[in-house]
Amino acid sequence: MFKRLKKFWNILGPGVITGASDDDPSGITTYSIAGAQSQYSTLWTSLFTFPLMSAIQEMAARIGLVTGHGLVGLMRIHYPKFLMLSIALLVIVANTINIGADLGGMAAASNLIFNLNPIIYGFIYTFLIIITMIYVPYHTFARYLKWLTFALFTYVLTAIIVNQNWLEIIFNTIVPKISLEPKYLTLIVAIFGTTISPYLFFWQANEEVEEIEEENKVKKLKRHIVTKHELKNMREDVTLGMFFSNLVMFFIIATTASTLFANNIHTIETADQAARALRPLAGDASSFLFTLGIVGTGLLAIPVLAGSAAYALSEAFGWNEGLNKKFREAKAFYIVIIASTILGFLMNLLNINPFRALFYTAVLYGILSPILILLLLHIANKTSIMGKHTNGPISNILGGLGFLIMSAAVIVLLVI
Repeated sequence: MFKRLKKFWNILGPGVITGASDDDPSGITTYSIAGAQSQYSTLWTSLFTFPLMSAIQEMAARIGLVTGHGLVGLMRIHYPKFLMLSIALLVIVANTINIGADLGGMAAASNLIFNLNPIIYGFIYTFLIIITMIYVPYHTFARYLKWLTFALFTYVLTAIIVNQNWLEIIFNTIVPKISLEPKYLTLIVAIFGTTISPYLFFWQANEEVEEIEEENKVKKLKRHIVTKHELKNMREDVTLGMFFSNLVMFFIIATTASTLFANNIHTIETADQAARALRPLAGDASSFLFTLGIVGTGLLAIPVLAGSAAYALSEAFGWNEGLNKKFREAKAFYIVIIASTILGFLMNLLNINPFRALFYTAVLYGILSPILILLLLHIANKTSIMGKHTNGPISNILGGLGFLIMSAAVIVLLVI
């Protein structure tokens, strides 16, 4: 039994880390707002985001596994330079804003556990993340990220501790009360935009390449002959990661709906406000677990955000990149990580409204998502790039559906 669990744990990697990092403090804020404002009426979205996320992330992972390149690296070879640079720039700007919002959320949440100036917490987390990403060897760093995924279990425990009407929750998930009011539509757009985030595509593809290189299976810029076993492991990893991500989203919406909405608390702007509001309604244990989850997921998500920004810019300009390289071997790559993390921290010193920052991030991600999904579909269907590992019908249908939904989300966002 132990050997089986160990084998299963070893299979898990980029997919689980990517899925868990999607439930970052910014995502937790969005899901908390959804539960507080519209009770259970947005729970149905998890039934759609799970298969869509799984299909899109599987494409990104397969592209990295088969080609030995990240997404921007492939764009550099096969697509116009203007398109590649525009996408890389948008990713860096959006990710940096997201890092700032996540650091602010972590600092405010930490302040609920131990009263200290949030700026001090922000500085500590910024320093810790930068030092860890630069000096900790890749295999150790990847293991650290994998263990941090357990932080998400705090939301499962919170949902169990809180008094829930599970029959009502299940009924509203299967038979949703959908509204055409602008406020409700904005929430739906925010959920899809937060859940299907472009930075996850970049991270997923690049980490598959990192895993290959770490195991000495392929050298940079050399095609890797992928086995059926590797593809099977990758799909299991991605599917589990996306399932876990959406399960946590489901529990956060359900928990805040059962507590905040039920007690007429509908106006929250940050995840720590949700945690604070939970305390008198659901007890100290629920509030503490919710808060702990914010900090844990932030420590997981910020390296993913900073890393995907660094991958994008480094591949765009052909710089040496990779967390498996030392600082002296990939200086520009690590400088991007340092700069994006520090700029995110400085956002909090300038008192930039995190709620407004998250809105602009959602807009940038919303613009990027349909473009990137279309590019993923194009790359994943080209035999000249993917060989015999091109998309099947299901991947194309789900990917196409993802493109249509995210395009519609952008239109709704602009109209509303």
